[in-house]
Amino acid sequence: MSKKTIDDINVKGKRVLVRVDFNVPMKDGKITNDKRIQAALPTIQKLIADGGKVILCSHLGKPKNGPEEKFSLAPVAVRLSELLGKPVVFANDDTVVGDNAKAAVAAMKEGDVVLLQNTRFRKEETKNVETFSRELASLADAFVDDAFGSCHRAHCSTAGVTAFTSPNAAGYLIGKELSIMGKALENADRPFVAVLGGAKIEDKLNVINHLLEKVDTLIIGGGMAFTFLKAMGYGIGKSLLDESKIEYCKEMMAKAKEKGVRLLLPIDTVCVHAFPDPIDAPIETVVVDADKIPDDMEGCDIGPKSAALFGEAIKGAKTVVWNGPMGVFENPILAKGTLAVAQAMADSEAVTIIGGGDSAAAVEQMGLAAKMTHISTGGGASLEYLEGKVLPGVACLDDKE
Repeated sequence: MSKKTIDDINVKGKRVLVRVDFNVPMKDGKITNDKRIQAALPTIQKLIADGGKVILCSHLGKPKNGPEEKFSLAPVAVRLSELLGKPVVFANDDTVVGDNAKAAVAAMKEGDVVLLQNTRFRKEETKNVETFSRELASLADAFVDDAFGSCHRAHCSTAGVTAFTSPNAAGYLIGKELSIMGKALENADRPFVAVLGGAKIEDKLNVINHLLEKVDTLIIGGGMAFTFLKAMGYGIGKSLLDESKIEYCKEMMAKAKEKGVRLLLPIDTVCVHAFPDPIDAPIETVVVDADKIPDDMEGCDIGPKSAALFGEAIKGAKTVVWNGPMGVFENPILAKGTLAVAQAMADSEAVTIIGGGDSAAAVEQMGLAAKMTHISTGGGASLEYLEGKVLPGVACLDDKE
């Protein structure tokens, strides 16, 4: 990694503003999953051990009109204190950098931890307005970004603040994300297989194009596969279709052929007469070959022959990157294709990387998370990284000397 990390800076006695990703799921004011808090612990503990004064900031949810109590980070401060085994001072200011924050920071000793209120309580945050960036920076001597899930956004707390702080370094979480995914994209052990799924081609346009430059095999499943099948001249019934992307799919298939990349599409599909409502309701299905989808049905998962084909490709790989489920995995009956891909990766001896979002949720749900080499903490960020985009929250950090 070419950016400075917390191992490259001296924080003893310094006030260190740390952008973390504490955007945790909540229900009735209670945290339902604290994995994101736990993921930040190594960086926080390192800064404490090195004698830094640790000032944490994060967003939570999407407050629409300024401060909203349900999006307060107060419960996070309580949980973080339990995990660290030491007090975490919660600076409850609707303005984020208010009297409480200033007083809490002024009273800090080496190794102390302060958590600021939700950065999105300030509307300036998402617009990257300089005044709020300056206010955040006024609390600190140095900045550390460890929020990979937000580093694809140029916000005040992820990028803007670095114009007024020095040094600016990456935490362990971002360092791990970039080194593992960076190696996969730039220097993968081969064969390199990428698996893309999910509903919309629109979300993965640039990813497909970029990965065809990198991989040996590209597997496409999920709802997005049907536009490819349509581009091959197949009837797809009522399945998801992006009519405007049919030509694009033809171009990508031609590019794969030209590059010598094996492009695998479903050869059979699990069809239903109507989308399940509610999404996890019992439903009748029929499995048909991919070129024989009935006009009055829609495909909602890959079939067993496709699962075997995809699993065989994964089995022979040395590196596998996966982003997006193979079907409507929220429904147990339509989750078999996604489970088959997850199981093939879990059984594989390859470096296996899950690109966040629904794929990460599926792997967790299926109890296979521990079998993967790496599960990204940022769905949108990992997707943009797979596209080859520059991530604003990384680009703004100091380069190693």
